[in-house]
Amino acid sequence: MDEDDWGSKSRLRVLLEHFSRIEDPRDERRILHPLPEILLLVVCGTMADCDDYENIAAWGAAHLPFLRRHLPYAHGVPGERWLTILMNRIDPALFSAAFTAWVRATFPGRADFVAIDGKTSRRSHDRRAGTAPIHLVSAFATTSRLVLAQEAVPDKANELAAIPVLLDRLGENGGLAGALVSIDAIATNPTIAAAIRGQGADYLLAVKANQPTLRAELEVAFAVGDGADHHHDLDKGHGRVEERHVSVIREVDWLSGTRRFPGEMRLPDVAAIVRVHTTAHIGDRTRTDTRYFISSAPLTAERAADAVRGHWGIENRLHWVLDVLFKDDLSRLRTGHGAKNMAVVRHFALNLIRAANDRKSLKTRRKMAGWSDDYLASLLNPAIP
Repeated sequence: MDEDDWGSKSRLRVLLEHFSRIEDPRDERRILHPLPEILLLVVCGTMADCDDYENIAAWGAAHLPFLRRHLPYAHGVPGERWLTILMNRIDPALFSAAFTAWVRATFPGRADFVAIDGKTSRRSHDRRAGTAPIHLVSAFATTSRLVLAQEAVPDKANELAAIPVLLDRLGENGGLAGALVSIDAIATNPTIAAAIRGQGADYLLAVKANQPTLRAELEVAFAVGDGADHHHDLDKGHGRVEERHVSVIREVDWLSGTRRFPGEMRLPDVAAIVRVHTTAHIGDRTRTDTRYFISSAPLTAERAADAVRGHWGIENRLHWVLDVLFKDDLSRLRTGHGAKNMAVVRHFALNLIRAANDRKSLKTRRKMAGWSDDYLASLLNPAIP
């Protein structure tokens, strides 16, 4: 590849640099396909509308001249069987760390809202071996719609153990400073709240039935309603009309007072409580819902509405895209580290496709990446801002 053609600071160049730093578990004397070549192949193949190793290997064989513009591929590309073996052996922790470092280097804008949520790859379980499906906890920049990091756990029950690891990775070199981090009610506890504050960020945590005493106090506070700030917005689309009334109370000294019940949960630096009342009209049906949140940031009602809407959006903008566009729920990878590593590959591919500067849908961009080497090159090559 000619450096003048592609630029010394393209996303592709930084991608290859990070791939080269991942430890290869194989005996170097017997390596025909270096690890950077394998990882570039699976990322490009996934961008080019391939969803399994068989299709990725076939795409690579058909587009070998394109791949050789970037790396030697002296022995061609590995077949499906070798891709399976090699992706199963890569350390997923090192691969995830390389992904986070690459995102930070190539998308340098600091995230203002970060949503953390989990998703299960439903067909990655193995009944014969008695293993549960892979559950991936992801951090998503809701404004830029970029995946920032991920941590895999055996099942949803282990999600709490993954969140501190994810926060540490995101917070390196001040990566979370000034951000507002939202997590569902599973993480509403002093340990997670303190971990977020320790990274220089603020938290926005949901309060549900798992914290009945705290929820009851918030309900009473909003029933009185003194000094609440209010915001109203309306969403329409696909036959659905949704109204949201957001109320915020910032006079919350009573939550950190010294006179509390023994064992009662206390979150650090509480600065606001939030109530979101939603009324959804779908045809002739109406559904209402009221949710409560607690935050260390002195939020306005409008900013709280943006943050809550962004957190809910992770379902459509990340999880739905992975299932529908990348067929994540249909993946049957069940042995070794393959399921975890291919989940990271999909995040690489999604970030690169989503960053394209055109009006095409994500589905069309993926199709065109498979049809046109020039279009795929344009997705890989933008200079870092």
